[in-house]
Amino acid sequence: MKNVEKYSRSYFMPPVTSMEWAEKEYISEPPIWCSVDLRDGNQALVVPMNLEEKLEYFQLLLKLGFKEIEVGFPAASETEYTFLRTLIEQDLIPDDVTIQVLTQSREHIIEKTFEALQGVNKAVVHLYNSTSVAQRNQVFKKTKEEIIDIAVSGAKLLKKYADETQGNFKFQYSPESFTGTEIDFALDICNQVLDIWQPTAGNKVIINLPATVSLSMPHVYASQIEYMSNHLNYRENVVLSLHPHNDRGSGVADAELGLLAGGQRIEGTLFGNGERTGNVDIVTLALNLFSHGVDPKLNFENIPEIIAIYERLTRMKVNERQPYGGKLVFAAFSGSHQDAIAKGMKWHEECENEHWTVPYLLIDPKDIGREYEGDVIRINSQSGKGGIGYLLEQHYGLDLPSEMRESFGYSVKSVSDRLHKELMPNEIYDIFVKNYVNINTPIEFINYKFVDYHDFQTSVVMQINDRSKEFVGTGNGRLDAISNALQTNLNLSYTNLIYKEHALEIGSKSQAVSYVGISALDGTLYWGCGIDVDIMTSSIKALFSAINKMLEKTQIQLEEGSFLTNLK
Repeated sequence: MKNVEKYSRSYFMPPVTSMEWAEKEYISEPPIWCSVDLRDGNQALVVPMNLEEKLEYFQLLLKLGFKEIEVGFPAASETEYTFLRTLIEQDLIPDDVTIQVLTQSREHIIEKTFEALQGVNKAVVHLYNSTSVAQRNQVFKKTKEEIIDIAVSGAKLLKKYADETQGNFKFQYSPESFTGTEIDFALDICNQVLDIWQPTAGNKVIINLPATVSLSMPHVYASQIEYMSNHLNYRENVVLSLHPHNDRGSGVADAELGLLAGGQRIEGTLFGNGERTGNVDIVTLALNLFSHGVDPKLNFENIPEIIAIYERLTRMKVNERQPYGGKLVFAAFSGSHQDAIAKGMKWHEECENEHWTVPYLLIDPKDIGREYEGDVIRINSQSGKGGIGYLLEQHYGLDLPSEMRESFGYSVKSVSDRLHKELMPNEIYDIFVKNYVNINTPIEFINYKFVDYHDFQTSVVMQINDRSKEFVGTGNGRLDAISNALQTNLNLSYTNLIYKEHALEIGSKSQAVSYVGISALDGTLYWGCGIDVDIMTSSIKALFSAINKMLEKTQIQLEEGSFLTNLK
């Protein structure tokens, strides 16, 4: 690509990198979750939420289990201010929930912020100022000392106004654009703020280290977090928070490695909404923990409902391939994948395995409100017999023999390929009925009766071209007797009669379904299906369906022989 020389690595590795985080296998407990959907996420919307929408979204976050929620920048707009006052005055904040508000390090903004917080039960006041080389040189044109002074003066003002305001307050500081800041400088400014606040075990403070712009590979961010964690003053009384953005598509990886490196808290949004490529996706992070057997302490058991509310209020769309939430993330179109999933789920049910190990499915879709039939097995021209048969069984109770599944699979894929579309379960069922069930041309089954129960002698009545014929046959069973009668009297030739039956429904009015396969002389296997309230009748209808399908393919040859002669 052109212009590659204009780019350089603009991040800063710590002076000492212990890499202790790399020795940890997994995250053993969930972080403190702080949703910033109503602030960072809301400011990134094309049409920001109005008051009513923000109140509804706040209730959604409570329902999901968030105990810390950043509700806005109350000094920034009347809507933000009114929203905060509404939450406080209408007593909408549960006792176990802490709200968070953002403020710049400017006195009139801090004063307005505390005015909005008057009477709050519990709140985090989040102070920030930019510290990166690019921001210092290009935007603020200030020295390191002047940048530190902004942070320190803001920290002092927070203490002053907190003492003068009714409510319970915790402080948070963010060196914004942390990832583009020299690590020793970031440490220095954070420690100077901590020296002002003097955190204790009973009054901890939050130091938030945002990847305001993701500049490096995730292991670099983890090393930065680990260095800060190891060198912050009052470390035991500091909650180390992470706020990763997703500019390089590594927001989740940054967060996970950052937690291994000492992070204790995550600020993010549902489905990663936020400026540019967005914030870290809390749904993905939480369900990644869930997939390792760690309770994330958030409730994502009904993902479809959450998505519906999210999309309506934000006017954003959850991508079809979004981890966990997307419509297609559990979908398998590939035949081999479908077959493995169907067999894996059957094995899982039969063996009552304690742990989820179904191929291709990281978690059980039902645990987050998804359905196997509509979300997992999806049918198009790439699908296989396993998935197609699975859908028929799950939706319509049809348990096709494995050989028949292969035959039917080709029929379905042919239709999907011709129409160039995905097929829904009802469309698949219609194809099956049209091509296999109770086929009555050119030979239509009328009825049967047992002539001699001892040797299974059976008569069968059929109709062809408005003419009725009755034939009698003998065999090692009633269906075999009817098959022999047809072959003998109609000069039909086939072998290898395959038969399977089962109840289609349960109860006194249940129907029976039968499947019959026959092999023509050239080795081609033809299948038919019969459905009837009588099991024997369903078997005969299945046989007639298979024969009719064979005749459909071989009618020219039969017209030259004795087939038509025997019908006159």
